Amino acid sequence: MMSKPGSTGFKKLVDSTRYSWWGFQSAWKYEEAFRHEVRLAVIMTPLAFIIGEDHTHSLLLLLSVGLVLLAEIINTALESVVDRIGVEHHPLAGQAKDLGSSAVFLSLMIAGIIWISSIYRFFYGSDGLFV
Repeated sequence: MMSKPGSTGFKKLVDSTRYSWWGFQSAWKYEEAFRHEVRLAVIMTPLAFIIGEDHTHSLLLLLSVGLVLLAEIINTALESVVDRIGVEHHPLAGQAKDLGSSAVFLSLMIAGIIWISSIYRFFYGSDGLFV
């Protein structure tokens, strides 16, 4: 298997980091949903340490927020590729976009279940709704 031409070693790490940063900037600039989710993440991050009973619980809360951001970025990338191929309607293009949207929805549901259960447990001191 042939490797792609380009930089190697530390320069490749620097270049990859720069491309990732550009991706974050692009998501922020062009995706309203991503901006909303980042704003919520800024609020939820300190709350994870307040609501979390221990480090593992706080980490679970933070990971659920990160999962939503990850799904949104992947969905945006998928939509960009589909739009690049063509703007005309094609069933497979629609299916790809719907599947990406479903991934975001599923990540939101997972995060919601974790957070609602954790908040319930925080305020009512029981075993929570699900955990």
